[in-house]
Amino acid sequence: MAERNADQVTDWNGQSGERWVAHQARLDARLAVFGQAAIEAAAPATGERVLDVGCGAGASSLALAARVGAGGQVLGVDISEPLIGRARALAPQDTQVLFRVADASSAELPEGAFDILFSRFGVMFFDDPTKAFAHMRRALKPGGRVAFVCWRGVAENDWMRLPMGAIKGIVPPTAPPDPEAPGPFSFGDRGRVARILTAAGFTDIAIAPFDASVPLGEGATRDAAIDDAVKMTLEVGPLSRALADQPDDIRARASAAVRAAFAGRAGEWSVIIDSATWIVTARNPAS
Repeated sequence: MAERNADQVTDWNGQSGERWVAHQARLDARLAVFGQAAIEAAAPATGERVLDVGCGAGASSLALAARVGAGGQVLGVDISEPLIGRARALAPQDTQVLFRVADASSAELPEGAFDILFSRFGVMFFDDPTKAFAHMRRALKPGGRVAFVCWRGVAENDWMRLPMGAIKGIVPPTAPPDPEAPGPFSFGDRGRVARILTAAGFTDIAIAPFDASVPLGEGATRDAAIDDAVKMTLEVGPLSRALADQPDDIRARASAAVRAAFAGRAGEWSVIIDSATWIVTARNPAS
């Protein structure tokens, strides 16, 4: 396994995975609108089999299972033991979903078994995405479909732009990341996504923007909602990693700056943030 992929596995089986489990219900609720848009693009039919890549705590897998019905099946795979454990705990006993701890980019998958390859924000972390998609394509039936949602650029996504912008000048700067390195925004370039899928052997590639404003934080008052949004941001996501080794005074200053940034957003019992994604569809050639 490549070093960066190994880093992802370590992170999601450690602090990131544990924090996601702790806030699972709220995080899944925030992402639900994007997952639903990708499911509509996938158009799962009764009796179909779906591979859900990077399924997390299983919300997308369960939503897909409701569409394919008792005659279908969903296999949800994720590299995170804590998240798969949470998914299994949340799944009803009679659901047509199986959950497996696995790296979909290299795991042994049944050849030609699935009608749909699906993902809600789970395909941007592969060390070699072309190789990963070529591997996953072999698990699709001839003519099988791909549908996934991924983030666009940082500048269009408030959950990243606002807090990371707020801490500039407070937290010592680090070298800018490689925009194509595994991470949430590595598929922000529409052309790159098309090139990856084409090189992996897919056809009929379509990439469409999908935007939504979603609530971050919650509280009985405006101030409580902003405080909660700051707390969530400090505990989950890139800001939590940026502040992990910082002294208390830096963390306090950063927290105050992030609070000021969120205070400028709309919302009464939450902070409303703008989010921008791509809905991507493609097809495995029929022969």
